[in-house]
Amino acid sequence: MDYHIGGDIWSNIRTRRKAKLPSMAMVLDVLASYVQNMVTEMAKEEVYMLLGVSGEIKNMDDKLGDLKNFLADADRRNITDESVQAWVRELREAMYDATDILDLCQLKAMEQGPRLDAGCLNPLLFCMRNPLHAHNIGIRIKILNKRLDGIKKRSADFNFINLSPYKDHSSQVSSSRIASHDREESPELIMSGLVGEKIEEDTKNLVEMLTKEGGHSHDGNKIMVFAIVGVGGIGKTTLAKKIINNEVIEQEFTKKIWLSVNQEFSDVELLRRTIIAARGYHQAHGNTKEALVQTLKDALKGHKILLVMDDVWSHNVWERVLETPLFNSVARGSRILVTTRDDTVARGMKAVKPYHRVAKLEREDAWCLLKKQVVGRESEEPQVEMLKDIIGMGIIEKCDCLPLAVKVMGGLLGLKEIRRGEWENVLNDSIWSVSPMPEDLNYAIYLSYQDLEPTLKPCFLHYSLLPKSTMFSVHDIIGMWISEGFVHGNSRDIEETGREYYNQLILRNLIEQDINFTDREVCYMHDVVRWFAQYMARFESLVAHNNESDISDKLKYQKFIRLSLETKGSKSNELEWSSLQAHTSLRSLILVGDIKIQPGDSLDSFSSLRTLHIESAKIDALTESLSRLRHLRYLSLIGTKSSGLPENIGNMKFLQHINLTGSDIVNLPDSITKLQQLRFLCISPASINSIPRCFSGLTNLRKLYGFPVNMGSDWCSLEELGPLSKLTGLYIRDLENVSSPLFAIKARLREKVHLSYLGLRCTHRHGDDRQLVPEKEQGQIEEVFNELCPPPCLEFLLVDNYFGMRLPRWMMSTAVSPLRCLRNLKIEHLPYCTDLPDALCELPSLEFLQIDDAPAIHRVGPQFLQPYYHHRRNLSQVVAVFPRLRRLELIKMVAWEEWVWEEQVQAMPVLEELVLERCKLRCIPPGLSIHTRSLRKLYVSFIENLSSLENFSYIVYLEVVESPGLERISGLPKLQKLKIVKCPKIKVLEGLPALERLELKEYYTYTLPKYLLSVNPRHLQLDCRLRLLGSIATMKSGPEWDKLSHIQHFKAYASRDGIPRKWYVLYTRDPFNFETNMSRSAIAQGRLYRKNFTYISTCTIEDEWPVGQGANRRQPLCQRFR
Repeated sequence: MDYHIGGDIWSNIRTRRKAKLPSMAMVLDVLASYVQNMVTEMAKEEVYMLLGVSGEIKNMDDKLGDLKNFLADADRRNITDESVQAWVRELREAMYDATDILDLCQLKAMEQGPRLDAGCLNPLLFCMRNPLHAHNIGIRIKILNKRLDGIKKRSADFNFINLSPYKDHSSQVSSSRIASHDREESPELIMSGLVGEKIEEDTKNLVEMLTKEGGHSHDGNKIMVFAIVGVGGIGKTTLAKKIINNEVIEQEFTKKIWLSVNQEFSDVELLRRTIIAARGYHQAHGNTKEALVQTLKDALKGHKILLVMDDVWSHNVWERVLETPLFNSVARGSRILVTTRDDTVARGMKAVKPYHRVAKLEREDAWCLLKKQVVGRESEEPQVEMLKDIIGMGIIEKCDCLPLAVKVMGGLLGLKEIRRGEWENVLNDSIWSVSPMPEDLNYAIYLSYQDLEPTLKPCFLHYSLLPKSTMFSVHDIIGMWISEGFVHGNSRDIEETGREYYNQLILRNLIEQDINFTDREVCYMHDVVRWFAQYMARFESLVAHNNESDISDKLKYQKFIRLSLETKGSKSNELEWSSLQAHTSLRSLILVGDIKIQPGDSLDSFSSLRTLHIESAKIDALTESLSRLRHLRYLSLIGTKSSGLPENIGNMKFLQHINLTGSDIVNLPDSITKLQQLRFLCISPASINSIPRCFSGLTNLRKLYGFPVNMGSDWCSLEELGPLSKLTGLYIRDLENVSSPLFAIKARLREKVHLSYLGLRCTHRHGDDRQLVPEKEQGQIEEVFNELCPPPCLEFLLVDNYFGMRLPRWMMSTAVSPLRCLRNLKIEHLPYCTDLPDALCELPSLEFLQIDDAPAIHRVGPQFLQPYYHHRRNLSQVVAVFPRLRRLELIKMVAWEEWVWEEQVQAMPVLEELVLERCKLRCIPPGLSIHTRSLRKLYVSFIENLSSLENFSYIVYLEVVESPGLERISGLPKLQKLKIVKCPKIKVLEGLPALERLELKEYYTYTLPKYLLSVNPRHLQLDCRLRLLGSIATMKSGPEWDKLSHIQHFKAYASRDGIPRKWYVLYTRDPFNFETNMSRSAIAQGRLYRKNFTYISTCTIEDEWPVGQGANRRQPLCQRFR
């Protein structure tokens, strides 16, 4: 994928000389604050006095304060003034030099280390012993001050205005609004971008086109290409997502593939991502293009697919890469849906005409979208409506009714007071009249950017550097911001400050959360917003893909502060490491994919580097030089091939963040224990199985993931956790290695009062035979876990591969539960536990509970709802248990037969989704159907003994899969969608008046189920045997027709020769339509079997006769001897 600044769009922008947007002036506001903060911290330690330059440091501080006051005005004025831009760049370079100088001063002081005669850190003693170094530092500061004098003098030529008071006032107003506008984290944040009937109408029309048989196509209707065309930010991707998630599409195609393409692409990487999206194994035949083509064909063979290619800039991506393997593998009726800004792309891909052109929003719809972003509480809506007619609709016109612009503007207004004056300031802002605006950049995004607090601007711009092909978690992003100095201040809560900045960008719709992850852990940035941010940062940052033809020229002729390069799948044109060496002022280097590194190459050229992220690369040659990056704060080596970290990594005193996820590093150097500023360490999953002694000295650690337990003769690595009192996230593995609970006590988990996430994992060492783990070891692990009691502040808990028979005491009702704040609990792989924990129902904050793979549990008794039995003598005082539980998953409890929940026991009042999978449950307890009034979705899979599902008054979606004993589904008055897969014994469907859609997959029956006569869904989809499909195709002359004729829309499919849904029958009752692609011979065969079906249905002979090789099948005697 490409996430770069090159290509036609930026070429157009560069040629329009008059289109000058502000560069980095307001980013310097943060940099100036960072430098001043460094000076303040040094003053506390009296470092500048010890160097003999106290006056020069004071002068620097004063000059930075004065210059900082002008930056807001400079940011607005350098839109067209190149001389202001030059002044800003000169100030930027001086500030970066200042941070380097101050860093070196701190570094030398830290290297002095603890002294018995001088306290923990005594710069005076150091400077007395190193007068030459002290002198050099003083000289550099004096030279820098002279530069600042010149810069300050030249600022007078511009007559800058001090805008700080206005900015401060704006900040106060915004923050007060933010406090009352905290949006709930839910999929509604995504749905809030959908308004109006137009998108529903467009979705319906396109779904009909994509699912319609016949028409013009390639290769006799095997594949048809459809195109959605429109300008950036108009809603093409939103429409495509709505289409691919449509229920009709879900039923029509056996595979749905979403592929983000973008402007530059690598053939190999695109093939690899397509295979992964198609759920294939991309390394099945190798990683060459030819091998990946074969793998893709294998993954798609016989499937009727819908491939959505989002944001395509060249038809070559289809013709050169995907067209041939798809034509040679997919089933007839497959479809390609492409979104693009350019008609020539649609023409080049031979898309069906006319193309679907996404129109701008209607004015009323645009207003509704804006209002959705602004209104935080229902009580605010009347206030917003009062501002609609003149101001509100004026802002809509300024946004040109483009959805993205309206959303971003809504994010801006949502953080302001709902007052006429505030909205008028936005409407009348001079930014709307900036002319000319570079092509494909957006005034609304520009205005929202200008409205950002200075602290947020560099964070926003930095986010655009992250390659889209790689997932960056919020922890990674905040770590980068901290390393760059964008987030600074009190080190105790600096991550919380970074999280606030991150959430602010979400609230302003400048980044959007990925709903596949909880708690906003992962977000993405819309391409139009990304391009804007990359343009704003163009003088400092380059984001490039190796397939760009001019990347070498960019690296050669312009010096950058930050580089983000993606080289995945570019073996034929690998980037040379030597091409980066000239960028000696680099502060951030993000490299995803391999790069050609020669013997002797090193990192020595990047002496100012603060952030280094290398992913999926071989870096052995660079390892030795890592330790010479003395300013480095952030080190991420994800999936890298490396011999290890440098032994002297302890010299990298400023390191705060180390991520070794997926790397093949096997040891942590002993000197890592000297990294006193380390705040984040992730070594999971990794090959590291031991922790050096004295690890406990890393007392600044906030997050520690993948901590391995290893034992010495009289020592356990768990002891090293004891002093780490500032941890907020901790994941411990290999707990089976702990030889005594005394070592668990020394971990002192209960004392970690900031801990919000905890993972406890044993190595998987059990199988189907329970004797594989002796009882003695089971008892030992129980004692160990008993002593790993978490603190009351914990919010997320994972317990994995626990092989004790009894769960820890702190999960049971015999102890006072310490988990009052727990929101999310996952317990996976419990081979020997015979009971579920009985204290969970008391947890007031629990929202999600998953029990996965607990084969020894036979009964979930009344203890699971323990509080009722505490208060059974006074039922009036009983309160509902599991009061906030929203999703419950009970999976692979293969011996579970009974669930006791009596009618009078109130529990789970807000439960929305329930998953029951792979068990022997005989019946659903009455209390479940009575008290779960918020239950909307129920998933029942592979339950052997369940005979009925009844009286769930509120569920709207039910899915039952391979539950062979199920006979009856009834009393579901609000059910809208029902999916039944391989449940041949169901005889009764009744009490389903609201049923809209019924989906059946029955591959082992010869007739349609009779219960179809008792339901009337608007849509029915059936996957069945070819014989049954042939009988259906005979229409009224067949015995199945009466079961179908009353249904408005009916689709039936059968597979053949390994090709899913090769044959079909489509039926619409009104207006009548009937289509099939079955041959006459197949339909005739259906008639033949119809006679057999009729005879079987009337035959009274019930005995069976063994047939087939090994007599492994049985056939009715009446059919055997016809």
